[in-house]
Amino acid sequence: MTLTLARLAADAVLYEGYLLYPYRSTAAKNQVRWQFGVLGPPGAAGAGVGEEVDLAVQCLLRPDGGGGVPGTVTVHLRFLQLQRRLAERARADGSHETVGELRTGDAVWTSWDEAVEVERRLGTFGVTDLLRGAEVGLHVDGGEDVEVLPGGRLVRRRWPLRATVRLDAEHDGALLRLRVEVANTGDPATDKDAALRSSMIGAHLLLEAGRARFVSVIDPPADAREAAARCRQHRCWPVLAGDGGPDGQASDVVLAAPIILYDHPAVAPESAGAMFDSTEIDEILSLRVMTLTEEEKAQARATDAHAAAIIDRCEQMTPADLQRRHGALRQPHAEGPGLTGDQWWAAEAAAEVSPDTDSVLVGTTRVARGSLVRLHPSRRADAQDMFFAGQEARVSAVHADLDGQTHVAVTLLDDPAAELHDWYGRYLYFAPDELEPLAEAGDVDQREESSS
Repeated sequence: MTLTLARLAADAVLYEGYLLYPYRSTAAKNQVRWQFGVLGPPGAAGAGVGEEVDLAVQCLLRPDGGGGVPGTVTVHLRFLQLQRRLAERARADGSHETVGELRTGDAVWTSWDEAVEVERRLGTFGVTDLLRGAEVGLHVDGGEDVEVLPGGRLVRRRWPLRATVRLDAEHDGALLRLRVEVANTGDPATDKDAALRSSMIGAHLLLEAGRARFVSVIDPPADAREAAARCRQHRCWPVLAGDGGPDGQASDVVLAAPIILYDHPAVAPESAGAMFDSTEIDEILSLRVMTLTEEEKAQARATDAHAAAIIDRCEQMTPADLQRRHGALRQPHAEGPGLTGDQWWAAEAAAEVSPDTDSVLVGTTRVARGSLVRLHPSRRADAQDMFFAGQEARVSAVHADLDGQTHVAVTLLDDPAAELHDWYGRYLYFAPDELEPLAEAGDVDQREESSS
């Protein structure tokens, strides 16, 4: 069960950055893909045509010690293999020519780089094997598949991959420090295209312990802190995965990922499916997909089958589906001495606040919902605040937090989606000293009436 939970998070790692909104091949951000966990062939990094050849991870293992039976570690290596999809149009003489776009009835296909999931269970290794050191070779076949279509065909081509995985371990007090290295051993590449074809993309490891437990190197228990400080990582980082037990500092599964994660990462239950950008929010991406034109949606569907599934899923969303993606209130940790998570939220619920009617004094002017203000960002709470300097906005609400701070929610007057943001409660937030009052709500109403 723990490995199953871990694989859900690992799948998000596997496809991170696979295809980004607006999910079509013509978008600039999709011209340079495969940014995470790429293991290039030998010489590619030195020649400036590809990524480094290897990754290595060190993690801590606490043997069970029960019954005198030594512990084991099972190694799973996962990555994507590039699959080049070529759209080919049929000629009159029976031959085919590669084209950028192939139209077959109502369907459109483009030439595009897809990917094939690869997972290899490399074996189960006992403590004695690990202390001695072990090495496993890996070979992934290439291949070619042809899908015949009216007026042409799609040719999907893959190139063979080779790798070596080395494992070793050493005692570190009562713990065992395990090291796993993965290295691409394919043929050297002399250009970027060849290097990418021979790369392992999104490479990461799932390590499963038997009769032993992995110890967190991010938040180690007291007796493992010095050992955790001695662990060294190269192009990946080990985090505990799956069920962490009562203290969360140990698990029987580790995910060694090429992106920054915390212990026990999990996909939010509100997420309806992969959108290939796990650092973003499903709700925001779904709303953006809904703003695409029909032509843009057709281009996304022609780009990739995964993109087509995203478009279809967003189009079929009910209001209830969208509301679920708005997020959920989780049980927070205790806040401050003697204050439990339940008490923290109870205090907020009991606070006498009304964002729709509350106001705040800015200079000598009282600002409330409906007021016009000019933005002068100074606190840089968000990296994008600088782009709003000097712009006019309408106040939507005035919020007060439990620390006594006031936050003013606004929407930009020049934003064509301002009404949508206000309807769904998506605002920009500024401190009162970052606002310049322009008019009171009543003056604004009169101005609008006189201009209509």
